[in-house]
Amino acid sequence: MAAIDSKIISVDEYLTRDATAAALTAAGFPVKAKTLATKACRGGGPPYRLFGTRPLYRWGDAIEWALSRLSAPRCTSSEAAIDG
Repeated sequence: MAAIDSKIISVDEYLTRDATAAALTAAGFPVKAKTLATKACRGGGPPYRLFGTRPLYRWGDAIEWALSRLSAPRCTSSEAAIDG
């Protein structure tokens, strides 16, 4: 769970694109709403659904997407060359 403005977010809660970007940033994954919009067009972003014309992101899906972008733990910067 994460919190936006002292409100706890359930993993099943749907958020607007702006709210998703704010929640991800508050959780330590800095991302802008514009980046989510670009990824919605080009691919590579979190899954979303449309409510009319408005994209909604399930918080659980958004945080799973952000976690999937993390590298493996590293002890030194030289380990980056090993990961490729």
